[in-house]
Amino acid sequence: MNRVLTTTLIAAAVSASSISFASDIPSHPSDIQFQELEFTPPVASDYRHELSNGVPVFIAESHEFPLVTIRFSFRGGEYMVPADKAGLAGLTGAMMRSGGIASMGPDKLDEEFDFLAADVSASIGDTTAGASINCLKSTLDDGFDLFLEMLQSPRFDAKRFEIRRDQILESFESRNDAGVQIAIRELGYLMWGDEHFEGRQATRQSIESITIEDMKALHARIFHPGNMMIAVTGDVDPDKILAFLETKLSDWSIGEISPEIPQPNQSYEPGVYYYEKDQPQVQVLIANRGIERDNPDAIDVEVMNQILGGSGFTSRITNTVRTQEGLAYTAGSVFSNRVEYPGMFMSYFFTKTPTTALATRLVFGEIDKIQTEEATTEEIEIIQNSLIETFPRNFESKSAMMGLFMNDERTGRPADYWQTYRDKVRSVSASDVQEAALEYLNPEQAVIMVVGPVEEIKAGNAGSEADQNRVSTMAEFFEGRSTILPQRDPETLKPVKSK
Repeated sequence: MNRVLTTTLIAAAVSASSISFASDIPSHPSDIQFQELEFTPPVASDYRHELSNGVPVFIAESHEFPLVTIRFSFRGGEYMVPADKAGLAGLTGAMMRSGGIASMGPDKLDEEFDFLAADVSASIGDTTAGASINCLKSTLDDGFDLFLEMLQSPRFDAKRFEIRRDQILESFESRNDAGVQIAIRELGYLMWGDEHFEGRQATRQSIESITIEDMKALHARIFHPGNMMIAVTGDVDPDKILAFLETKLSDWSIGEISPEIPQPNQSYEPGVYYYEKDQPQVQVLIANRGIERDNPDAIDVEVMNQILGGSGFTSRITNTVRTQEGLAYTAGSVFSNRVEYPGMFMSYFFTKTPTTALATRLVFGEIDKIQTEEATTEEIEIIQNSLIETFPRNFESKSAMMGLFMNDERTGRPADYWQTYRDKVRSVSASDVQEAALEYLNPEQAVIMVVGPVEEIKAGNAGSEADQNRVSTMAEFFEGRSTILPQRDPETLKPVKSK
């Protein structure tokens, strides 16, 4: 009897809770109410410390696991390399990790790092260099000593250097295989010039000219405390890790600070540029000069570009070229900003040969529309909500957050940027979007870079049975004027003489 009564009471309780729960379920997903996300961005100064030699150290404790990550960032990169040594920076960074250290060869160093379960890397990019070690807290002392010797006294082992150099040279053989790679390369030449580090490319001659002495010289210019910042995350005590770094780095002398990043002096000629390649899919990049990262209109431009082509399926270019017309799987736009000088605005799509001209017309049509008509309230609110709701991702990991703070300090980003970002996004209006489009989208000053079968592309779909409103040829752009770029040898990148 007691068992029956107990079962009955349980059933009644479950039924009552189900009724209560069901009453809380909205009739439609659109009726679901979410609590407003409250997120206060961290302040860099709360994590910033400084060694006695002036090196900034950003520290974020995290005691979930007995692991420590120490990341070094240095000012300097490929921009410091002469044009005839293009590729030296990347090769030097790779060899710092793979080429051993003064006290041991590369194989022995690899074994030591493996024994200590230490993940170690080094690299040199266009404008900054970096190195990091991730290891157990218990092995940090031994691992850091080897890591520091790698930074201070890399061996640049001759055999490893030869292997790495041959790998790079072998990779050059396939540089003309991918149309996207060709389009980006040729656009770089047009926009930046082949003397500026943004436009130039490594060649067989430049790689073969690089010596171990070249790598040692570049390493010495970049890797020293005068160019250095440090970020530490993991199972550390700030006071103890600062004392640890102070002791370990005390004998590292400060060298000459790396020079300023050079401005590009290339003045490009707007127009249509073709690179002949027999392929079924055509790559098109449409570009003009962009803006600096800290331009006062940068957030207005960001919202405008997200509406135009930067937000995937919700953007106009993607919706028109891909969704409505079915002309491309990939289509969109991006503002690639620089800190020291204006970057580049680029719209892009990959399409079939006959529809290249039509897709280009549609992209230019969307640029014209966003310049001549105000964006709708719904469009702006979608982008504002997206930017604001995804904002916390900038700080979702402590390692990424410390890297962000280092980069902000190195590049002089305003101290209140992250604290005021969301308010600035919220304040963007329809007129702000239109003014940004009018100011920074310049189709009459654009370079249209096209890779594919040139004569077929030029003809467009004029000979098809398509609706006359969809018939288009490349003669519509720049009054039909165009330039066919020379074919390039994949290893030397020099023009190949036509037979």
